[in-house]
Amino acid sequence: MDTALLEVFRTVARLGSITAAAQRLQFTQSAVSRQIAALESDLGTPVFDRLPRGVALTEEGRALLPHAEAILTRLSTARRAVDDLHSLATGRLRVGAFPTAVAALVPRALASFRTAYPEVTLNLVEGLTPRLLNRLTTGDADVAVVSESPAGPIDPARFTLHHLLDERLLVAVPRTHPLARRRTVRLADLKDDSFIAGSADAEETLLRASLPTGFRPRIDIVAAEWTAKLGCVAAGLGVALIPALAMRTKPADVSLLRLHHDDEPTRRIFAATLAGRTPSAALTAFLPLLSAAVDPQWTR
Repeated sequence: MDTALLEVFRTVARLGSITAAAQRLQFTQSAVSRQIAALESDLGTPVFDRLPRGVALTEEGRALLPHAEAILTRLSTARRAVDDLHSLATGRLRVGAFPTAVAALVPRALASFRTAYPEVTLNLVEGLTPRLLNRLTTGDADVAVVSESPAGPIDPARFTLHHLLDERLLVAVPRTHPLARRRTVRLADLKDDSFIAGSADAEETLLRASLPTGFRPRIDIVAAEWTAKLGCVAAGLGVALIPALAMRTKPADVSLLRLHHDDEPTRRIFAATLAGRTPSAALTAFLPLLSAAVDPQWTR
């Protein structure tokens, strides 16, 4: 049953007049009459008695009216729901991000988004890149801020990658280190130093995924958190590769050095979405805010 015919029927029923309904709907009187006739033909019975002055519902018309009201109300509600999502008057945005991206980059973008669209519900989940990509695949996240390295390229057939930055990686050394006053160092200068890493053997750690081929660091101390790594560095227990995204502040007894360009590992940062899926209005609005939140000091 055509909902346009039901709208005309409801209007005529409310006003009790085809002429008045035509004026309300901005149709001609003959157009309204044709649509009522089409509805009656579809139902196989009259819905109005034509009177000398106006119309009156038949028994069948009275039976139809509450159903027409319900259908049109549900349709109006559905349209408002879609419009609200499109205008970001409601909705949700589920963001995943790897730990160092949660230090500053993602919170900055989320804060800007919340200011612009306060009615949209926000969710943030922290995790490593493989887990975040899995959340995208299972539909548990709308976007994931992930890192790609030579050790683990992201499949572009499964995910659409929105490049955010090529992150600078720094070397944290104790202030008492012989190289602490340098601005730039070579990896060869650190061959005798112990590196503090997140794992002693896992190939997916930042350290192993980022170092150029041929450099084999000595790992004596394993510390999972960046604050723990910096604490160990400050105590003189070794040096550590630190992603620029993680460095909002640093201990006073730690120096941060740049790696020589020829040695500098590449860590590309992306906002990943599921390939082949139409982005929501919230996601479409969020992606430019992520790009705008990138600090030039983090980039190579």
